[in-house]
This record gives sequence, structure tokens and C-alpha cells, in this order.
Amino acid sequence: MCGRFTVAKPEKITERFSTVNKLPLYEPSWNVAPSQMVPVITGNSPNKVLLMKWGLIWNKESKYGTINVRSESTAEKPFFKHFLLDKRCLIVADSFYEWGEVNLEGKPEKYPFNFYLEDRELFGFAGLYNDFKDAEGKPYYTCAILTTRANKLVGKIHNRMPVIVEPRDENKWLDPENKDFERLSKLLKPSKEKKMKMHLVSKSVNSPKNDDPTLVKPFK
Repeated sequence: MCGRFTVAKPEKITERFSTVNKLPLYEPSWNVAPSQMVPVITGNSPNKVLLMKWGLIWNKESKYGTINVRSESTAEKPFFKHFLLDKRCLIVADSFYEWGEVNLEGKPEKYPFNFYLEDRELFGFAGLYNDFKDAEGKPYYTCAILTTRANKLVGKIHNRMPVIVEPRDENKWLDPENKDFERLSKLLKPSKEKKMKMHLVSKSVNSPKNDDPTLVKPFK
């Protein structure tokens, strides 16, 4: 699963994803946690960036949001298949964390690892979203990250990883006219490990109250 990620360069979203609107107020974050607002691009508005709550809810009565959806579930359950066909998005990030067991002081402990692409460039997680109208009639958005089996790099730490959509496939993923389930499913694959890097980071990531650039620094 993916329980934390970073959006350290929100000012570069417009250039990277060719969006036309100005990103609503969003501060850089090195420790994005569930229930927080995150920058998202949808298939229905591919040139706009929106802010959504991380934690997909299915209806207005839902109390808890789902932060991750297994990509396999879109084939196994019609409910998730519907979302894959009609409610796709890119959730903007520039790294993510997974927790693995390491032995630093004579006993195994869980530590976070930071995973990122070359030069910490921005990318888009494959996501699903839902939208409602709130009590005042304003749109209310929530989203979840699709996950897949881990590649060899992430697999050293965890058996699952978030789906990172290849830049060349982003338009296919966002295209609202694309209703080809098989074609879409083929995009939900592990990233190539040669394009990724990782390193151990401090347990400070464990608390969402901590949010500064030191969180992604290698921990020694």
C-alpha cells in the first residue's frame, strides 16, 4: 500500500502537466497523510488541477475513506470497474514512503524508506475519485491511489507499490472517451526499477505533524 507521499514542488505542476488553471493554495509537503488535500488531475478536466481529500468515499454517508485500491479489484468487482471506466485521475506526487524492517541497533525495527524517480521529478499516481455536492451545493472531491505488485526495488521493502503512470500514457489514462477496460488495465503495472531510487529515512515520517525537507534526507 501507499500510506504517505510527498509533493515538494507544487509550483511545477502547471509546467509538468500542462494545466491551465492556477493551483488552489497548496503548500509544499514532505509528509502527505490520509485525509489531507492533494493536487489531482481528472479525465473530465485534464487541463485543470483540483484539490481532493485523500481517502475515497463511496457516498455521503461514508465515515471512512479508502486511501488505496488494489488494481486487481477493478477486474474482480464491478463496483471498482465502474470507477476505473468513469472516474480516473492522476494524483500528483514526487516521492512516496514504504516501511520495512531493518536492524540498526541489534534488533529489527520498522523504518520508512523514500522512493523517487531520477531528479525527484513530479509524476502522477494512477487514481480513482468520486465527487458529491456538499450542504452548500459546492463540489466535494475524494480520491484513492491504485496499487499493484511491487517491482524488484520496492519489493525489497514491501510486496505492493502505487501505480505510477508513465508520462507517455498519461493522456490515455485521463482520456474520458477511453472505455476500453483491457487497455486501461495494462497501464496499471509496476514502474521499471531502473528508473527509481530509494533510501532509508528517519522515523520522523511516522508523525504527520512533521513536515519539512529533512524528512527525505538519507538516515544514517
